[in-house]
Amino acid sequence: MRTDLAVIGAGPAGLAAALAACARGVRVALVDAATEAGGQFYRQPAAGLRAGRPEALHHRWRTWERLRDGLAASAVRVLTDHHVWAVERGPDGFTVHALLGPEQEEPAEVHARAVILATGGYEQVLPFPGWTLPGVVTAGGAQAMLKGGLVVPGRRAVVAGSGPLLLPVATGLAAAGVEVAALVESTAPRRLAGHVPALAGKLAEGAGYAARLLRHRVPVLTRHTVVRAHGGGTMTPRTDGAPLRLTGVTVAALDGDGRVRPGTELHLPCDTLAVGHGMLPHTDLADGLGCRLDGLAVAVDAEQRTDVPGVWAAGEATGVGGAALALAEGHLAGRSAAARLRGTTPDPAPAAVKARTKLRRSAAALDSAYAPPAHWPEQVTDDTVICRCEEVTAGAVRDALDLGAGDERTVKLLTRAGMGWCQGRMCSTAVAGLAGCPPTPSRRPFARPVPLGVLARQHPQEGPS
Repeated sequence: MRTDLAVIGAGPAGLAAALAACARGVRVALVDAATEAGGQFYRQPAAGLRAGRPEALHHRWRTWERLRDGLAASAVRVLTDHHVWAVERGPDGFTVHALLGPEQEEPAEVHARAVILATGGYEQVLPFPGWTLPGVVTAGGAQAMLKGGLVVPGRRAVVAGSGPLLLPVATGLAAAGVEVAALVESTAPRRLAGHVPALAGKLAEGAGYAARLLRHRVPVLTRHTVVRAHGGGTMTPRTDGAPLRLTGVTVAALDGDGRVRPGTELHLPCDTLAVGHGMLPHTDLADGLGCRLDGLAVAVDAEQRTDVPGVWAAGEATGVGGAALALAEGHLAGRSAAARLRGTTPDPAPAAVKARTKLRRSAAALDSAYAPPAHWPEQVTDDTVICRCEEVTAGAVRDALDLGAGDERTVKLLTRAGMGWCQGRMCSTAVAGLAGCPPTPSRRPFARPVPLGVLARQHPQEGPS
């Protein structure tokens, strides 16, 4: 299909961008891999589940209702079940390449004059002994199960790691009837206290989560971390001697330098561990287009434009900052794209610009306060799997370092860490941590695996003339 503007990603940023552009007379196609719009933040349960009160699972539900109703009343063409694997720039615009449906085998293309990348982010999990046990899930994964499937991952859970996402996960699980044995946060409260001016707008939200944790009697262990996850079980006979699933975790206190304090270990029985250490921007499509990156995020100007003409970016792809910031950035990106496509200058949007400035300041403060423990690699034993796809252990990574590897790429060449199905999304930051180097964006030609048959059809070989 052909359109003026293709917005990739139907989360808060993409929805705001699509609605803003469409309201200014631009033909818009909103492309997303999910079956419904909303993204991860506004993930909806399937209609067949007949959820009676889906609003109980969501923060700022009224905002979602406004976006949903606005989308239904607009001329935006919504293309769900479209898994975008690349965006190709040509002389007449852009071609968005996607794979259709859950099988992701049939190709589809969207041709557009301009593109807005609202591709969101993904979770970061730092490895520890036992993190591959069944029953260990990401914090966002536990939340997705609850929001999208109306199911809980277990009966007794520990929510652990670092970052503001842990709060809604813990309170959501507790409200759904899960016994939350503890919320284990590696950050010390004093780190947040040092950013109070920038976080003033977040205080009420934080107080609300604190009240819910208290109401559900969830213990909160700050400046603590998971040392090891333990497994066992006899539900199904195993011939390889491997434990069946998670039975508990050991947590310990951290000192001021982020090291585990000996003698503070505490065992918490549980059948679920929801763990996460913040979010990372999705930049695969932007990188494929040649957009400049600022650290791990897509670099944009005041209009949310990238340095590639015709390409805008908004939301977590430009720096993780939450749904409210994504909405502001998406709105500005949509206004700018619509104006530029019409050959005019974007109208000022002082309220959105002011909100973006304020929310970016809050996001920077949260990012600084919730930094993972500095010495987490010291707790990773040699037999701990680092790259799950290729089953590369920490010992193998350390052997590569002894051979002279000093960065992620060299470790990858020597161990295959990062060469598997996820292409390093799960393990790249862990490899960088073990190597003692800062994480770097991965250079991937495609944003997801693509069947060879689909690639062969993109540029068919011409026959003899």
